[in-house]
Amino acid sequence: MATEHDTAAPPVKGGAAPGRRPAGASPEAEKKRARLSRRWQRDMRWSPYAFVSPFFLLFLAFGLFPLIYTGWASLHQVELTAPTDMNWVGLRNYTRIFDDDFFWNAARNTLTIGIISTVPQLLMAMGLAHILNYKLRGSTFFRVAMLAPYATSIAAASLVFVLLFGRDYGMINWALGAVGIDNVDWQNSHWASQFAVSSIVIWRWTGYNALIYLAAMQAIPQDLYESAALDGASRWRQFIHVTLPSLRPTILFTVVVSTIGASQVFGEPLLFDANKGASGGSQHQFQTLGLYLYEQGWVNQHLGRASAIAWTMFLILIVIGLVNSLISRRLRASS
Repeated sequence: MATEHDTAAPPVKGGAAPGRRPAGASPEAEKKRARLSRRWQRDMRWSPYAFVSPFFLLFLAFGLFPLIYTGWASLHQVELTAPTDMNWVGLRNYTRIFDDDFFWNAARNTLTIGIISTVPQLLMAMGLAHILNYKLRGSTFFRVAMLAPYATSIAAASLVFVLLFGRDYGMINWALGAVGIDNVDWQNSHWASQFAVSSIVIWRWTGYNALIYLAAMQAIPQDLYESAALDGASRWRQFIHVTLPSLRPTILFTVVVSTIGASQVFGEPLLFDANKGASGGSQHQFQTLGLYLYEQGWVNQHLGRASAIAWTMFLILIVIGLVNSLISRRLRASS
């Protein structure tokens, strides 16, 4: 008895395009199928680039071009009153800002405010994420509430904190007076003003980082916690030996992002003492690099010098990115 063996057709190159001419097809139909096949291949090849092209066009117009033009302006003497009149000065703008004591004061203030705001912020975010990682009643409400400060306007938040840190009638001084501590002049004291500005940053970004840590914690396999519990590890030891090692890439990411954000702090110190404006206090005690740039460009009207400050901040961010890349490679190598 004869047996028929069906053989599978060989794969056709080009996806849905036909690989052989159907029996009885006319030459015109064959040409039409070939044209459709070529059109389909071009569509599959170039459509992804067309979909992402709007982002790159907007980036070129509003990101790359302003960056390059700012670098070009930093090599010229440009005034806000006549932005088209550019006189070549080379690196003079950079040497002038590096010789300016106010620049180094702003750099120190940016560093200290960044440390005061970043370290407590990330520690608090880690603790809140660890609490929310357990089964809590109404956990969805608490997670949404974490994003409320982040969604609040910088202006609104800063104005509220100005009232809280008021010297004569602020709630913070009222609470300190209740325990026998004299009123603190938060706006005119050096460290007190930096702490007050940092508290605004901490309030706005702690919940945001807590949700990032929470998402990373929920991605940790539960088998690791079960194995640690079987070995007799307490919750604290599980957090130290299981949670933290698993969160190392996420912690590094939040540290880098928070550092970049701290180097660009602008709205909080600007609105904390609106009477002083971009000077950052009566003695520039909380003037950051962002405020110093604004003061040089839009108060003193030296756009060339402000462009040099902007490029200096950009180079600082590049250094931060390189350090992040080096630490990431070493962490991956050690793991």
